[in-house]
Amino acid sequence: SNNPMRTMDAFWSGQLNSKEWLIDNLNERVYFGVDVDIFGGWVGVLASMLFQSKVPVKNVRSIDIDPTCEHVANEMNRIEYNKGMFKAITGDMCKMTSTAHVVINTSCEHLTQEQYDEWLSNMPNDAIIVVQGNNYNIPEHVRIAKDIHEFERQCHLNRKFVGTLTLPLYDRDMIIGTKDV
Repeated sequence: SNNPMRTMDAFWSGQLNSKEWLIDNLNERVYFGVDVDIFGGWVGVLASMLFQSKVPVKNVRSIDIDPTCEHVANEMNRIEYNKGMFKAITGDMCKMTSTAHVVINTSCEHLTQEQYDEWLSNMPNDAIIVVQGNNYNIPEHVRIAKDIHEFERQCHLNRKFVGTLTLPLYDRDMIIGTKDV
């Protein structure tokens, strides 16, 4: 049925399952307190889940190009924000640099290859880089990969983890790795 609430439920379960999957796989690879930059951080859901997880997080910076996200994300992570452990900022990820130990970009399907390459070039050479993309074919998804192998070719990372999570509306691909320098 074309029930919009059903689609929203599938969307949210997919969003949350994708983030839980990311956190579980990141947790196995992080052994000390880390600074994390989340690009395409949206309203701060992943940051909130990270703070509640076993991943040893010191600080999280959540970056999104949509200025309406900043206030919502800071509110959603108010406790950590008040402790100086969280900050949401508005910005174009392609124009930003990072010094974080862990860099996360779960919005790869929203970037052209040129934009992704520019973003990656500004990331630290020694950071753990986590990227997710999906094959959900909607107009704002400008670069979807038909499968994990195509996603790997797009991402230019030395791979420590590669996988696909099958969700109700789409498949979510993830690579955890380092820059191919």
